[in-house]
Amino acid sequence: MTRTALATSSGAIWLVVAAVVSLAIALVSEAEVLMFVALSLAGTFLTLAAMLRGLSARHARARAAFQDQLSAFIANDAAPSFTTDSDGGIGFQNRAAVERFGSRGGQSLTRALGEIFANPGAVLYRLQNKAATLGNAREDLVTRRGHVRLSVHQIGDEGFLWRLEDMAERPSGGKGAETISLPMLTASKNGTILFMNEALRRLVGERVRTLDRIFTDLPLRSGEEHEVTTVNGSVRCVIAEIDASGGRQEVYLLPMVTGRATATDPSSFDALPVALLRLTADGRILAANRAARGLLGDLGPEANFVELMEGLGRPVSDWLADAIAGRAERRPEVLRAHRGDQEVFLQVTLARVVDEGRPGLVAVLSDATQLKTLEAQFVQSQKMQAIGQLAGGVAHDFNNLLTAISGHCDLLMLRHDKGDPDFADLDQISQNANRAASLVGQLLAFSRKQTLKPRIIDLRDTMSDLTHLLNRLVGERVRLSLKHDPDLRLIRADKRQLEQVIMNLVVNARDAMPQGGEIRIETQNLHLTDELKRDRAAVQPGDYVVVRVIDEGVGIAPDKLTKIFEPFYTTKRTGEGTGLGLSTAYGIVKQTGGYIFCDSVVGSGSCFTLYIPSHDLLAEPDVDEDSARRSLPAAPAQSTAATVLLVEDEAPVRAFASRALKLRGYTVFEAECAEDALELLQDDALHIDIFVTDVIMPGLDGPSWVREALKQRPGTAVVFVSGYAEDVFSDGREPVPNAVFLPKPFSLSELTATVQNRLDGL
Repeated sequence: MTRTALATSSGAIWLVVAAVVSLAIALVSEAEVLMFVALSLAGTFLTLAAMLRGLSARHARARAAFQDQLSAFIANDAAPSFTTDSDGGIGFQNRAAVERFGSRGGQSLTRALGEIFANPGAVLYRLQNKAATLGNAREDLVTRRGHVRLSVHQIGDEGFLWRLEDMAERPSGGKGAETISLPMLTASKNGTILFMNEALRRLVGERVRTLDRIFTDLPLRSGEEHEVTTVNGSVRCVIAEIDASGGRQEVYLLPMVTGRATATDPSSFDALPVALLRLTADGRILAANRAARGLLGDLGPEANFVELMEGLGRPVSDWLADAIAGRAERRPEVLRAHRGDQEVFLQVTLARVVDEGRPGLVAVLSDATQLKTLEAQFVQSQKMQAIGQLAGGVAHDFNNLLTAISGHCDLLMLRHDKGDPDFADLDQISQNANRAASLVGQLLAFSRKQTLKPRIIDLRDTMSDLTHLLNRLVGERVRLSLKHDPDLRLIRADKRQLEQVIMNLVVNARDAMPQGGEIRIETQNLHLTDELKRDRAAVQPGDYVVVRVIDEGVGIAPDKLTKIFEPFYTTKRTGEGTGLGLSTAYGIVKQTGGYIFCDSVVGSGSCFTLYIPSHDLLAEPDVDEDSARRSLPAAPAQSTAATVLLVEDEAPVRAFASRALKLRGYTVFEAECAEDALELLQDDALHIDIFVTDVIMPGLDGPSWVREALKQRPGTAVVFVSGYAEDVFSDGREPVPNAVFLPKPFSLSELTATVQNRLDGL
C-alpha cells in the first residue's frame, strides 16, 4: 500500500473517532464524557496500530513478491546484476554477480564496484539520480580491465536494478548475437540448432543440437509462451521468431517468472531491457515498456504507431496490415521516429500475436541512429571526394585558359608603354586574370592539389608580420588580441598559404560580429600521447602546434556545422561571399599535414582549432619573392642563344610560350604531343639545350617521354609545367634529373626566368 493510501485510511479513522466523541458529549454528563473519551481514544489507538501493522505487513509481502519475481527474472542474466535500495544497499545479486564479485548481501554497491574502477560513488550517484528522473540510465566506463557498460533501471518507488556488461569480453565481428544478453538461437528448417549465444548456453547449461532438447511444446509459435528446459528446471518464456537468410530462423527468448508473470503482466513487460510495443491491428499502442518509452519519448494515451513513424516510402499503416496478414511479419525496417527534441532512427521488427482471440502485433525496437549517422557521414565523404575531383579538374582547365590570357596580355603590354591609352585596359585585364588565378588556387586548395612551398617557420614571427594587415581587415569595432606560448615550437608550412588560412578565419570571425567584439588568436604546444578522435578525423599521437581563432559572434547552428568546409557553401547573403574561404582553409591545412576543427555555440561564438605538426629544425630566412621576380635574367646573346623544345597540347598556351621564349632570344622548336617530340629528337643533328613540357597530355605524359628522351640525350635540362600540383607526376618512380616545376598560370617573365635559371644550373 502506498503512502497516499495510508494517509487516506488514517484520515478516515480520525473522522470516525471525532464522530464518536461528539456523540458521547451530546448524550452523557461531563465526568462520564471524560471517561468515555479516554476509553474511546485508547481503543482507537489500539485499532489504528493493528491496522497499520497489517497494512505494513501487506506492503512488505507485496514488495517481497515483487523482489522474488525480479530476482527470478535476472537470475540467469549473463551480465552481473544487482538490486539495491535508494541508499545503495545490495538486496539481491544474480549468479553472474556472485561468480565475479562474491556474495555481497548487505554491503553497498559502491564497495562492490570499487574493485573494478576508482571512485564508483560519484558514478553511481549520478546514474541513480538520472534513473530516478527518467526511469533508466547507462554509461560506458573505462576500468582497469577494459571498457564496461553500467546501466540502471528504477524499480518501484525506492528500488533500482543495476547491470554491468563487460564490453572487453565481447568479440567484435563474427556472430553479432554474442554481444546481446538476451538468450537467442539460430535454427534450420528441420529444427537443428545452428548457433546458441552465451546467454542461452548459460540458461540451458550446455550446447544442444535440436530444438526439442530446449522446448517441450513444439512447434514454436512466435509471440506466445513456451516452456523451456533449463539447468534449474522449467521456465516459461515468450518466443519471438525472426526470418534469417537461407530459410533459417532466429529465436529470441523473453524470460518470465514461473507461475506469476504472463505476456500481459505490466511489471514483467515494463522491466524487460528490450524495447517492446504492443499494437492493435490499426497501429494504436496498447502498451510500451520503459525501454521503448526511452526511445520514443512521452507517449500519450491515444498514441498511434502510424503517426509516430515515417520512412518506408509507403504508408506505415500498409506495412502493419501486411504484418497482420502474415505477408511482412518479422521483416525489419528502419524508420524515423517523430521526436521534437532529437532525431532518432529505429529498426523495427513486427511479430503477429493473438490476444484473447484478437490479432495484434508486438514491435521490437532497436536504436539505429548511430548506423544512420555513419551512413550519412559516408555519403557526405563520397560527395566531398567527388567535389574535390571536380574542383581539381576544373582548376586545371582554367589554369590553361588563364595562362593563355595573362600571357598574351603580357605580350601586348611589351608593345605599349604606360602613357599609351590602351595600357590601362591591358593592366585591368592582367589584374583580373591574376584575381581569377587566385580563385582557381582556392579550388585547388580544397581539392588538395595546389603547389605548396613548405618551409620551417616560426609562427610567432608570421603572426607578428600579419597583425598589421589583420587590424586593417577587422575594422574599428573589432579588437584583435594575440596570445602565444613563450616556447612555441617551429612548424613546416607554406607561409603565404598559412597566412591565407588565418586571414580567412579572421574575416569570417569579423563578419560573425556585426556589432563588434573581440577576436582572440592563441597558440600553444601540444603533445598527444594517444590518438585524438574528433568528428570524422583521428589526430595521430605526436607533437603539434595548436592555433585557435576565437570570436564572440552569432555562432553556427548545429545542422550547418557539418557543411561549413564544403566549397561554395556559405551562410552569407548573395554577393557577400563565394563560400570558398573555409574550404580553402580546410584544403591548405590538410595538405600541410594538419587538422582543422570547429566548435560553436549559437549566440556565444565559434572557435576554430588548427593542429599543425611541429618540427625541431631551425627557421629558414625569408625570401622576398617579389624582389626575386623582379630580378629577371638578361636576355641571352644571340650568338649563344639556347635551343628549346616546347611540348604543349594546348595551342593558345603553346603559342604564347613560344613567342615569349623567342622574344628572349631562344631558338624554339614546337611539338603538339609527346610522340611528335620524340620523332623530332630522332634527328641527331638537332641540338636541344632544354625541354619545356606539359605534364598531362594525350598519349604519353611529360615525365614518360622525357625519361625516354634522356636515354639518348642525357644531361638535358627540363622544365615541367602543369595546371595541377607538382605531385601530379609523383607516381613512386625516381624523379627526373635536372628538372624543375613551373605551375600554371605563369607570366612571360616567370617562364623566361625559370628557363634561364635552369640553363644556368640554378
